Amino acid sequence: MGTVLDSHFLALTAIVTVGYQLLFFIITALLRFDKVTDFAGSTNFIIIAILTLVLKGTWHFRQIVLTVLVVIWGLRLAIFLLMRILQWGEDRRFDEMRDNLAKLAVFWIFQAVWVWAVSLPLTIVNASDHDPSFKPQDVIGWIMWLIGIIAEATSDQQKLAFKNNPANRGKWCNVGLWKYSRHPNYFGEILLWWGIFVASTPVLHGAEWAVISGPVFLTLLLLFVSGIPLLEESADKKYSGVEEYRIYKLTTSPLIPLPPAIYGSIPRWIKSVFLFEFPLYNKGISRGGILN
Repeated sequence: MGTVLDSHFLALTAIVTVGYQLLFFIITALLRFDKVTDFAGSTNFIIIAILTLVLKGTWHFRQIVLTVLVVIWGLRLAIFLLMRILQWGEDRRFDEMRDNLAKLAVFWIFQAVWVWAVSLPLTIVNASDHDPSFKPQDVIGWIMWLIGIIAEATSDQQKLAFKNNPANRGKWCNVGLWKYSRHPNYFGEILLWWGIFVASTPVLHGAEWAVISGPVFLTLLLLFVSGIPLLEESADKKYSGVEEYRIYKLTTSPLIPLPPAIYGSIPRWIKSVFLFEFPLYNKGISRGGILN
């Protein structure tokens, strides 16, 4: 169906993303209704994936597969997060934003950037006329995506079931995959999006390799901004006085799932350099003397 605004659909996806997020921002700001925030983010990925595939109209096998993978991820996450927030009530992330329009606007702008940037590998694949033959990168990327979505979906369900059990009130989740990683859902999300990028590489030429900024942005976001640091700080405030929790942090990997017996015996400098155990994750309990 030809080119729309630009040959790589970058302007089109930016406009669609900004418009879609703006709509939900207005709903949130006027109605003080924040139950659709995560739904808006997840479904935006689906819209970009399908829109770029249909508008290009070449229907290459690689385009169809990667589009289906993103749609599956988006639908699963959107439904899960919507059902969870409807069950739990208000989203605590917005406790300080509901009466501060500027902070709320910054959050929605950041969400729009997140959607557009992380979608870049698929956007470029769907916009490309280049259709190389089947490559090992395709299979590697699909396997990474499969492992990632299984890890993300499984850990999400395990934590939801844990929190819905009245016997676990006031406890942190340390069951299932959460025994081996403090954030297995983030591990899954990072892995699956790197998988999408790897599977897109056979198509990439020249400046198109800049789409690596998508998974890089997601990884940095979860490692240093709105993902792990916030949750670690919140958990430390609640449980830093509990000896079992302090041991859990010592023996449980922050991201990559590993057996506690192995992780607990690894020197701290190796954890920091290779396993993402950054000092900012332990601010809340380092003063207690256990984490040296």
